[in-house]
Amino acid sequence: MVANVLVVEGKTIAEVWEKSVMLLWEKGNQAPTEYDLPGDPHSRDATMIMIVNEPFSEPRIHLGFPGGIEDLEKYRQEVVYGVHDHWIKPEEGKWTYTYHQRLFSYPSETGKPINQVEYIIEKLSQTFYSRRAQAITWVPSYDPKTDDPPCLQRIWCRLFVENAKTYLRMNTHWRSRDAYRAAYMNLFGLTELQKFIAEEISRKIGKEVLVGPYVDITDSYHIYGSNFADFQQRFLKIMHERDFYNQDRLKSRTIRSDDPVAIAGFEYGRQLLENEKK
Repeated sequence: MVANVLVVEGKTIAEVWEKSVMLLWEKGNQAPTEYDLPGDPHSRDATMIMIVNEPFSEPRIHLGFPGGIEDLEKYRQEVVYGVHDHWIKPEEGKWTYTYHQRLFSYPSETGKPINQVEYIIEKLSQTFYSRRAQAITWVPSYDPKTDDPPCLQRIWCRLFVENAKTYLRMNTHWRSRDAYRAAYMNLFGLTELQKFIAEEISRKIGKEVLVGPYVDITDSYHIYGSNFADFQQRFLKIMHERDFYNQDRLKSRTIRSDDPVAIAGFEYGRQLLENEKK
């Protein structure tokens, strides 16, 4: 049996996500999942490697993901700043983790949480070429027993110098991922974390660190059979009817993150977060 490993590469997160979903739809294997209901088609599934060469080049926002721009802002703050860490209350049937909690406050056996992102920043600030700057999410004593364990497993970072400029490269490794409903938001949020780490290292070493390539590796990258109809009606429809980028938003399947519509969407997301506090 030949392993089904798919690889896509491009400049922006919007371009690479689009390529990954289309390639998965065309060449993914059929596979059952633990979430299937009677009558659901088998998922499309493959191991996927996504290479984003310039994560903050525009256009960053893809309009084919099933969510609003406000959701991107809420997710960015959730990953980078932990705005939803207080929702972690498994004893009440609520969330069992957030990525921010596992990366910034990993539950160690000693009882003292470990800030793994701080470790990455410190390690690369001291030794830019280190291969040890990584963080994990999986808690072996806890996660296997839960119904919804973390998809993200590990991030790995390293600095490199090119043409006298310093860049932060980030790789992320995922055990499983909903390619259609989750992966684009993950790309958006994790590259924002990459930017945060780069800025913190810049502050510590007194030298600009730019965001470099982002590489995303998923063991099971899938589109659920229960989502096929929505995927065809939303994603494939705009693929057939719109340009990848057009200044006329009604003819474009992407927009820039500095577009007034995007800026308004981000502001709406911030307002929703403020409303949650009330």
